[in-house]
Amino acid sequence: QVQLVESGGGSVQTGGSLRLSCAHSGYPYNLIGWFRQAPGKEREGVAGIATTTGDTFYADSVKGRFTISQDNAKNMVYLQMNSLKPDDTAMYYCAAGLSTVLTGLLAMRTSTYGYWGQGTQVTVSS
Repeated sequence: QVQLVESGGGSVQTGGSLRLSCAHSGYPYNLIGWFRQAPGKEREGVAGIATTTGDTFYADSVKGRFTISQDNAKNMVYLQMNSLKPDDTAMYYCAAGLSTVLTGLLAMRTSTYGYWGQGTQVTVSS
């Protein structure tokens, strides 16, 4: 059984920063991803990290602004979000998946992940 708990969401102004945290536990998975879903929109991949190799993957919309990292000793994955924009406003979800092939394309697909957290809200005001 895999458990995922997100934290760190909140409200910031344009240009601000937030760091989201995902506490993960259980077995089996080798990929942790961050997704987001705005009202009326589909859930979209933001970033992913391979837990064994540390390889990272990003959506084009967040490259250069968001950084995903992990602390395996604490079973934590983080999403540092800088230069936030109103378009980044969404519920952010942490997800865990198991895949024999790890690519950017697969890391951004919801179907790659079998386990999801409850989400944490991020609101960016202009």
